[in-house]
Amino acid sequence: MAHLTEGVEGLRSIPALLGRNAKIHADSPAYREKEYGIWQSWTWSEAEREIEALALGLLKLGVNEGDFIAIIGRNRPYLYWSIVAAQMVGAVPVPLYQDASAEEMAYVLGHCGARFVIVADQEQVDKVIEVQEGLHQFEHMIYLDPRGLRKYDHSHLHQFSQVQDQGRAAREDFSAELERRQAGKNYDDICVMLYTSGTTGKPKGVVLSNRNIIETAKNSAEFDHLKTDDEVLAYLPMAWVGDFIFSIGQAYWTGFCVNCPESPETMMTDLREIAPSYYFAPPRVFETQLTSIMIRMEDASPLKKRLFHHFMSRARKVGPKILDGEPVGLLDRLHYKLGEALVFGPLKNTLGFSKVRVGYTAGEAIGPEIFDFYRALGINLKQLYGQTEASVFITQQPDGQVRSDTVGVPSPGVEIRIAENGEVFYRSPGVFVEYFKNADSTADTKDAEGWVATGDAGFIEESTGHLRIIDRAKDVGAMADGAMFAPKYVENKLKFYPNILEAVVMGAGRDRCCAFINIDLTAVGNWAERNNIAYASYQELAGHSRVLDMIQAHVEEVNASVAQDEMLSGCQVHRFLVLHKELDADDGELTRTRKVRRKIIGEKFGDLVEALYDGSDSIYTETEVTYEDGRKGKIKATLEIRDAKVMPVAPKAMAAE
Repeated sequence: MAHLTEGVEGLRSIPALLGRNAKIHADSPAYREKEYGIWQSWTWSEAEREIEALALGLLKLGVNEGDFIAIIGRNRPYLYWSIVAAQMVGAVPVPLYQDASAEEMAYVLGHCGARFVIVADQEQVDKVIEVQEGLHQFEHMIYLDPRGLRKYDHSHLHQFSQVQDQGRAAREDFSAELERRQAGKNYDDICVMLYTSGTTGKPKGVVLSNRNIIETAKNSAEFDHLKTDDEVLAYLPMAWVGDFIFSIGQAYWTGFCVNCPESPETMMTDLREIAPSYYFAPPRVFETQLTSIMIRMEDASPLKKRLFHHFMSRARKVGPKILDGEPVGLLDRLHYKLGEALVFGPLKNTLGFSKVRVGYTAGEAIGPEIFDFYRALGINLKQLYGQTEASVFITQQPDGQVRSDTVGVPSPGVEIRIAENGEVFYRSPGVFVEYFKNADSTADTKDAEGWVATGDAGFIEESTGHLRIIDRAKDVGAMADGAMFAPKYVENKLKFYPNILEAVVMGAGRDRCCAFINIDLTAVGNWAERNNIAYASYQELAGHSRVLDMIQAHVEEVNASVAQDEMLSGCQVHRFLVLHKELDADDGELTRTRKVRRKIIGEKFGDLVEALYDGSDSIYTETEVTYEDGRKGKIKATLEIRDAKVMPVAPKAMAAE
């Protein structure tokens, strides 16, 4: 594996790495995709031929150097090839979120001035056509799946396979130009442009260079000893920087295989079949999987329940120690091995984690209880801290130094400093070039020396050098009495419970904290069926008195836990309500990466916030919602507001003794 640790001289672009892999790993699998229930595979040499054919076809269509090519669809080898083919011809790939509305797409397509768009299917074609009149630079669209598109006007609409065929046929005419463009690639040329999720406003186009992506991929791959025979499952949005660094950056640096599931519905089955050795998921995925496990255990036989709880209670104590190579007694090791045979092994196999050697979670803080659960199973789950503007990696947890309350040490090549107000700053080879067409935001975020403001508040532990993130700097505030307010800390504790899907805690500048809560329909619906509770809708279940009793018990358990943290004990939830609808990206309440948009939620549900703080027992409300077909409607509900028991906090003087 010596070639993986060599410098990057001569490997100054993703297409250059493709050329190296096609020579060194010619017959190794580069991509797999499941279609119609069957896994198809392409080697690195085959992938190079497919990508080159598409690149030649793009030249024939008239793609110029510096053009922006938007790419929209779920994770498929063909769309990853489109990214690399765009780079080959000197264009800039711009992946978009496939579930974005036509209006959201219109903003990005117009902002970057995309002349070409490559899409997966009819759904995405229709969205682009809907907004194309306002896209003055748009010229051609290439589609992958021809179903439903036979009668469309094809004067500017082209089938992917035909563009490749035309490229192959025109090889003699365009191969010299393709070679010229590849040879002219510079390490500081644009590699990709990725748009931020837009939690506080319009998304910003983050320009990342070849240097940003390749240096970051190299450093992070070496940190975790990633190898050519590693396997990853590419299922997260292609527009998200994490997918780009894992499925393009690290994949092309190390030469490992990228596996694409057939659909979101088959993702768990496909995960089990691939059993990746390198795996990433945001906290929500791990939360959902844990919810599924707990639901299954509720339906299990009494014997299975007893076995599960017995071995899990011991595993929580010794599993992480075994993972970290710490000394563990012989009896505890034997007991853990028995648990591995009876419980942990089958459970990991069901989850698709039987071969995970390196697992990461990031994007938001994960609840410590959730994190510890997976570590207890023997899964090497770690945390990293990153941003689009950093090409992902700011900190990582080294093996043997994994904890639920930190995000690790600076990644290789990264420097970190903490400002006087507690905000975290970093600089590294991965630091973005600029925000596209937004010099003011670039200057606000990155200073002349390359230091980037993260917007997060945190501190570095003196004894370990690990970074601890408290919350978003803009979200961390003070209660009316001066006590620290950090909503995410409490929200993550609430979301540990399988019955709670989302929580929004408010309290900055106020005398107490209150919360909105979304129930998890799958978990609570399963509980309702077991308890003979009939319901006809999410709204009806969310408002049921026994559901509210259950959520109240969870809130009060969290309050007892929060009360033990002297610094954050003022963040206990005094009052709460269960929302009558799920927070939704289509309604603007979440970003496309499912981050809470606090300001929008506070404004949209202002009447509910007021009722929480004025002592009301209930509140009638009407809320506009967006249906799957794009239509708008209103839902009406009268919501019950509950008081939660708040735990006493030991005086500071007593706590210090």
